[in-house]
Amino acid sequence: MTASLVRLHGLRKAFGARVLLDILELRIERGGAYVLIGGNGCGKTTLMRIVAGLEPVQAGGMEFGGEPFRLSAYPERLRRDIVYVHQQPYLFHTSLRHNLEYGLKCRGLPPAERERRVEDAIAWAGLQAQAATPPAKLSGGEKQRAALARARALQPELLLLDEPTSNLDRAGRGQTLALLGQLREERRTVIVACHDQEVIGLDGFTRLRLHDGWITQQSG
Repeated sequence: MTASLVRLHGLRKAFGARVLLDILELRIERGGAYVLIGGNGCGKTTLMRIVAGLEPVQAGGMEFGGEPFRLSAYPERLRRDIVYVHQQPYLFHTSLRHNLEYGLKCRGLPPAERERRVEDAIAWAGLQAQAATPPAKLSGGEKQRAALARARALQPELLLLDEPTSNLDRAGRGQTLALLGQLREERRTVIVACHDQEVIGLDGFTRLRLHDGWITQQSG
């Protein structure tokens, strides 16, 4: 039996009188692939931002790798272990290669290891021809694949991907879904947020349905 990487408990998030999230418990298994589904405004992005330490809560605790803490006292060190990729990821106006290398350099990786990871990530995303291209000249699908490659190169314990297939054309969506499938096959722990109608193509992902602040789980 695999060990839980993440356990959320007693999570409550409200905006004024409106309770958005009221989650008794949620477990994310190490090496598991999950898709978080639900309608607009149900709290998918908020939940992922809470797990990443980017959103305050009224109550709740979390365990990461067996280490417990209050969400109101989120450990700064976890920001290296948990990477959140926004629906519209920001890319520096330099080159694709520089975007992938920057985070690795900030983490103090030696040049040889940085180069190895960057080359691996670019090849993984199928963006070798765009390595020197400024992000402004990339298509929407290429930008999303670049963001996925950048996150994967950091080798986090947990990847949180917020609607990575939204606003993409058919070709871009297919390429992005293929990369998400590879993340699952690599046994990387990943949670993908998307709308109900976008779940097609994420076979093998465990579905987490968010509705009225509660989460229910079903097999993919």
